[in-house]
Amino acid sequence: MQNKPLDRLPPLDLLLSFEAAARHLSFTKAATERFVTQSAVSRQMRALEEELGLTLFTRKHRALVLTAEGQRLLASCTSALSTLRGTVRELRTPQQREMLALTTTPGFASLWLIPRLTAFTRAHPGIDVRMDATLDNRNLAAEGFDLAIRYLPIGRSGGQRLFEEAMVPVCSPRLTAELEQPLRQPSDLARHTLLHLAMDSDVSGIPGEWEPWLQAWGLVDLRPAAKLSFTSYAEAIAAAVAGQGVAIGRRPLVDALLANGQLVTPFDAQVASPRAYQLMVDLASRSRPAVRAFEQWLLEQAVATRA
Repeated sequence: MQNKPLDRLPPLDLLLSFEAAARHLSFTKAATERFVTQSAVSRQMRALEEELGLTLFTRKHRALVLTAEGQRLLASCTSALSTLRGTVRELRTPQQREMLALTTTPGFASLWLIPRLTAFTRAHPGIDVRMDATLDNRNLAAEGFDLAIRYLPIGRSGGQRLFEEAMVPVCSPRLTAELEQPLRQPSDLARHTLLHLAMDSDVSGIPGEWEPWLQAWGLVDLRPAAKLSFTSYAEAIAAAVAGQGVAIGRRPLVDALLANGQLVTPFDAQVASPRAYQLMVDLASRSRPAVRAFEQWLLEQAVATRA
């Protein structure tokens, strides 16, 4: 019987499924990403283990753990697939144009980045930007992204700080003009509707994004007249502009709306946010002129914003 060559590669389809399963440590999530069934991924992983003659996963009750061999294969797959995706992307893009891929949060994208993006595209007409606005924490190398702007606790490092935030209640000017329900001091919020994110509420019922501000102003027991929740921060701000209630304004994200009068701060009650925006750049992507140009532009915009 002829022995298999030791360097014979397994089918690419098996390696792609392995990389997804190892990254998520879940056959189910890998199946969703690969558009196949969970049982198909499970069969693929057994076929790959048989092909290599070793165990890649330790299968526990409702959990997967990579073996030492699995960890080595994941590191190689991540590097090789990142290089392959980058080459394919360049081949698919006309030579006279460059494309870069950016992932960030929906609120940051719609309120801060998109209004400024025209300035970059006008200055760099040969660069196309693909934006992924999501709350998911993308793996840059594995998922084909060049840059990420992430909303992280201030103590967490790993990227370049763009700017910090300040939190202040914001609303439509119409609410501050009401005589029956005045909005002149923080305690007046009890007469109004608070706008917040649906996923962000603690066990007491206080919207999580409001909690640091209410604590700072000694209003932890405040109970608003009503609450409206939204799936994204941009939606909550749009509701505030429409006069549907009071939102926590994250400055500088809402600064343009304050400047043009669509929003106002009913009282001067600003509190420093525990989070900041940080820029991450994939190490391999930084060698590309388009990525370096976009990184430099973002840093310049951040300096102007802080100023």
